Amino acid sequence: MKHFPITAATLAASITYLNAATAQNASTTKTVDLDPLVVTTTEALNTYTTRFDPTVAIQPLPANDGADALRHVAGINVSRKGGANGDPTFRGMAGSRLNVVVDGVSTLGGCGNRMDPPTAYVFPSSFDQVTILKGPQSVQHGPGASAGSILFERAPTRLTTSDTQLVTQLVYAGHGRRDASLNALTGNESLYARLQGSWAEADDYTDGSGNRVNSAYQRWNTQATLGWTPSENAALELSYGLSDAQAAYADRGMDGDAYDRETFTLRYQADQLNGTLRSIEAIAYHNVADHVMDNYSLREFTPSMMMSMPMVSNPERLTNGASVTAVFDRWQDLDALVGLDTQYNKHRTRNAMGMAVDSYSSLPYKDDAEFEQVGTFAEFNYHLGENNTLAFGTRLDRWTATDLRSTVQVGMGAHSMIANPTAKQKRSDTLASGYLRFERDLNQNGAKASIGIGRSERFPDYWELVSKEGATSISAFDTKPERLTQIDLGYLATYGDTTLTASLFYAEHDDFILIQSRYPKMMMGSSLSRMATVARNIEATTYGGEFEARYQNDKGWYLGGALAYTRGTNDTDYSALAQISPLELKLETGIRRQNWSAGWLSRLTSSQDRFALNQGNIAGQDVGPSEGFDVHSLHASYRVSENWSLAGGIDNLFDITYAEHITRNGTQIAGYLQTFRVNEPGRTTWLRLETEF
Repeated sequence: MKHFPITAATLAASITYLNAATAQNASTTKTVDLDPLVVTTTEALNTYTTRFDPTVAIQPLPANDGADALRHVAGINVSRKGGANGDPTFRGMAGSRLNVVVDGVSTLGGCGNRMDPPTAYVFPSSFDQVTILKGPQSVQHGPGASAGSILFERAPTRLTTSDTQLVTQLVYAGHGRRDASLNALTGNESLYARLQGSWAEADDYTDGSGNRVNSAYQRWNTQATLGWTPSENAALELSYGLSDAQAAYADRGMDGDAYDRETFTLRYQADQLNGTLRSIEAIAYHNVADHVMDNYSLREFTPSMMMSMPMVSNPERLTNGASVTAVFDRWQDLDALVGLDTQYNKHRTRNAMGMAVDSYSSLPYKDDAEFEQVGTFAEFNYHLGENNTLAFGTRLDRWTATDLRSTVQVGMGAHSMIANPTAKQKRSDTLASGYLRFERDLNQNGAKASIGIGRSERFPDYWELVSKEGATSISAFDTKPERLTQIDLGYLATYGDTTLTASLFYAEHDDFILIQSRYPKMMMGSSLSRMATVARNIEATTYGGEFEARYQNDKGWYLGGALAYTRGTNDTDYSALAQISPLELKLETGIRRQNWSAGWLSRLTSSQDRFALNQGNIAGQDVGPSEGFDVHSLHASYRVSENWSLAGGIDNLFDITYAEHITRNGTQIAGYLQTFRVNEPGRTTWLRLETEF
């Protein structure tokens, strides 16, 4: 075991949901579910939105971070780096193409090589629900979001009497996994206080062949919230959160020694208002992600050609933001939601090598970039009779970015720092996004169908604009914004005990921002060549979708399946688009009764021979073809009483050795076997105890 020192609810996916949510004015918005359950699938809210409850056990193994919580969602895959902090992709899209909104707040990581994606700062058990919006079919959750949005949400607290509640969760699993979380609430109809906290640790896991993977981690977080409810329809909340972690990585030469996050959030919500304005939500937030990575704290330092001395890097990301969203009373047949959001973020870093690593924290930071965004948005539902709805929305964003780097590092060594050709330059862009969707209630078996077209214009993010080179320059600061046009088809129906959902899409990507490693470039002032990692614009096409079927009878027996497939083409290079996961099928069966449940889950993927070597996105690049695999798991749960429940399972029952197609190469680390890709965990047994009072 490695010993590690322990060193905000948004408006929901649609106006329909928003109006339904305002009717929740009971004691609190969360009720006790007496049916024991292990989450293996999501619930479809409509033809383009799904949701699941992260507070119950999730298979695979109950999640320790935001990416882990998403592994069971059809169409989402996670690039593994170690035991924590994987990078999620949806339909082959990652990074800022997939907005991650945490309780109405945007948290941006600092690592230039994505050690800390936004989901690394998410602790799933502290949220009430997770909502996935597919495609550019909403504009209210921030700019970009060409692939969709993932919302980690806390329900608003409304107490009608004096009350105290306590929920605790304990997880014990193989590979030294131990988790504990607490959610305590106390208050009355006017004031309340909530305290949430979690702590988790794990040793290195072993893959199906028994090979140890550099993957140990420790994480903790706490959040305190004070709320004032001057009426049954209004609430003012102030939240303060802290978290930190350490995580070992198997895919790179450095580990994460600190993930220090601090956040303040002030939120006002009012609903069921009289007059034209029906509800309003305003949020202001400040957060700082302070990340430290090095090549010696969590592993044995062994000099190599790439790293001949101890190294440490300390990036920091400050983010300030605010948003206001208002829902207006229906005017004739028109529902309306309008809003404004803004964000400012600044990135800086400090680095040290050799003997200087011991005093890196006394070194001054160097600012390298700042971003400013102001956006306005509006969404409308126009009811065309009883069964038809026309939904449409638009947003306009003004972006400004400033390159604060005076020099750019090119390679290693004493002469690697070169004057930045875009030093102190500022660029601005005004980008427009929107969607138009026709929805029809087929008035049969609760069936709904929709067809929509969406347009998304996405400003390059830090990892594309600043931390990479350009194809023709050592700076990528002139990378063009990315534009997407996508058609979405959806279907949702219930036939007796069977529910069917289908989501299909076709997308054309203009100026798609491709990240390519080992890109040949000439050394400045020399005839010698070098290999660089660059950001360049290409044209691309993607299409595919997800199909899900669920059956459950009145005896509790259930059967389900989910099929997900995406195909991508790089139209500029006449090749496959990189980082696209293969065809995947999930099957499950089991029984759910009042006080117990048991089930079987299988995940099967095909091989993937469509790849683009050394090309991809900010989360990773293709390393070659991959083999298909099938993984089978068991789970069961039992409710001991109204206050106590147990869940357990065995993941990867047959202990197979496999890796996700989108995962990076394993790297050479002293004491570990280097594998082609970072392999997934082998057989893992887990047990979860929940108490609720």
